[in-house]
Amino acid sequence: MLIVIVKHKILHFLLLMTKINEIDIIKAPRFLQSNGFATTAERSLLMSKIRSKNTKCEVLMRKALWAKGIRYRKNNKTLPGKPDITILKYKIAIFIDGEFWHGYNWPKKKLAIKANRDYWIPKIERNMQRDEANNIKLIKLGFRVFRFWEKQVQKETAYCINEIKQYIGTYSCNS
Repeated sequence: MLIVIVKHKILHFLLLMTKINEIDIIKAPRFLQSNGFATTAERSLLMSKIRSKNTKCEVLMRKALWAKGIRYRKNNKTLPGKPDITILKYKIAIFIDGEFWHGYNWPKKKLAIKANRDYWIPKIERNMQRDEANNIKLIKLGFRVFRFWEKQVQKETAYCINEIKQYIGTYSCNS
């Protein structure tokens, strides 16, 4: 499911009332051998291939939006969190989050991490905390935040597009 689609007035109110500065920021240790973390050359090569932009799921979502006549901007650096897709006309920010990096099913997955737990657990929890802070900042700027998991975009692209189109429809009616 979606992490954040602000449909409920109560959730929207709570997000606006949360003060970002009051949150204790999780500090992830640097991934250095001196900190006790070790990695192989093979693992390092695999990790270097992971993209932060233009992932297959982002491209799939963009093509589907374009096919529906919805125009957008990619990786808008001027907005908090640098959303993967931004539709400025309707003040929509779309993030397509990787399951590992953003903590999908975190209580279970956290237990499954075996190697370098002291690094990965704070790292992913900090990512989740940063996502939440960026959601709040975007909502305060008047944006509607959509967060989809990569897996969801791959398997249910039509559903994701429909959620966005539904919001655009209600946005147009309320303007």
